[in-house]
Amino acid sequence: MRMAAAAALALGLATAQPHAQEQVQPKVHLSLNQGHVLATHALKSGNPQLALRVSDALLQANRKNHVAWQLQAVAYAQAGQHAKGRKAAARAFRFAPDSAAKFQIGQLASRLAFQSGSPVLSQYWLRRTAVHSPDSKADALIAKDYQALRRISPWSFRLSGGVKPSNNVNNGSDAATQEIDGLSSHQNRFGPRAIALSGLIGTLDSSLGRRLRQSETSLTSLSGRLYVQRVALSSSAKEEAAALAQLIHTSVPRNSEFGSTYGEITLSHAFAAGPKESAGSARVALTGATSWYGGRRNYNLVKLSGARSWALSSQNRLTINGSAEHRIDPRLSLLRADVFGLGASLSRKLENGNSLSFSLGLRDTHTSNVNSAGTTATLRIGYAIAEAIGPAKVSTGLILGAADYPDHIFHNGFGWQTIPGGRQDQSLYADLNVFFEDYDYAGFAPMLRVRAGKRSSNHSRFDSSEFSVSLGIESKF
Repeated sequence: MRMAAAAALALGLATAQPHAQEQVQPKVHLSLNQGHVLATHALKSGNPQLALRVSDALLQANRKNHVAWQLQAVAYAQAGQHAKGRKAAARAFRFAPDSAAKFQIGQLASRLAFQSGSPVLSQYWLRRTAVHSPDSKADALIAKDYQALRRISPWSFRLSGGVKPSNNVNNGSDAATQEIDGLSSHQNRFGPRAIALSGLIGTLDSSLGRRLRQSETSLTSLSGRLYVQRVALSSSAKEEAAALAQLIHTSVPRNSEFGSTYGEITLSHAFAAGPKESAGSARVALTGATSWYGGRRNYNLVKLSGARSWALSSQNRLTINGSAEHRIDPRLSLLRADVFGLGASLSRKLENGNSLSFSLGLRDTHTSNVNSAGTTATLRIGYAIAEAIGPAKVSTGLILGAADYPDHIFHNGFGWQTIPGGRQDQSLYADLNVFFEDYDYAGFAPMLRVRAGKRSSNHSRFDSSEFSVSLGIESKF
């Protein structure tokens, strides 16, 4: 009955002269469909005030009339009241009966949000629109619009997360007892926190940025990041840990002991560098951060970093980066350290559209804790396939690592002893990443990662292997 109800419209108000306000205006009774037609005609005729009066009357008859809300949104837009138009479009989106209508109205809400001076809200509505996208062509247009808004908006936000079953959630040892190469066997039994424990690892990585200043050749921004990792031990790991804890008379580890949190704030400045034809750029950044582990703060840090990038050719690009980190106010004096890093990466786009990359990273840690003082080197070779394989995009990588801790010490059961020649580790890992971009929701799609590898050492405590499968979410644009 409500849909068939009549809307009483005082049409005289739309055209009356000022003195006519003192007169009693005749009312015309129209059906809802006739009201829709009249409001649409008013908009086409450039009369948004009449359209607003008609849509108000329509909404008095039915507050869930999505067409009336949409007509009102367009009328506010014609009247230059874009913020009110966006709110009306939001109501229209809420009551729209199907995906086709929601897609059209969501696009309208995004445009009105942008016109009202809110590119962040415009991005939000684009993501809601993406849920109801009719085809891949519309997906591509949404992604293009979103990237344009990202360049315009002073704010940026990123969110990713996942759950990862792993056979080694605590970076523990594959060995049960301590053995040192080159020395007589020291078969002290490891505690339940030192052996590899299986379970689930959950992660959440979020960042929020604000552009402070921008020109054609430079960009200054302030950003914050929060990374949270939590661990849930498997039933078998809990049983194994409990049995070992009872055997060596120590406490049973809890899930919370292996959780970690990292938060940072970064001020960065990026700018064009070198000849224009080299498409070169540089970036310097100052970061302040805090690290927690096991529910307790480990240390604060301040880090200065920089990078320089330029095109060697139309297919090749080289980036060199470096950093210096100083850890302050540690929970334990052994956590105080200065860490220096140097890296380089080369990316090459192949003729078939695929890409190949090489990344080398060097890290030197200076600290009074001799078991943490040392150097590490990591080489990663990556390959990404440009064309989707079925519904997914695929990339893979191979990681080789080496580490040297020249003054590493261990407890031999009677006291502390230095390993002759120090401790050396070698590692080899491989990963496979599958991004299911066709199965997205609001522009977020599932990412499947498989990682497997092994680390070997002359100290059995650091012999470990890993096999994990993680399912997470990533943004398409």
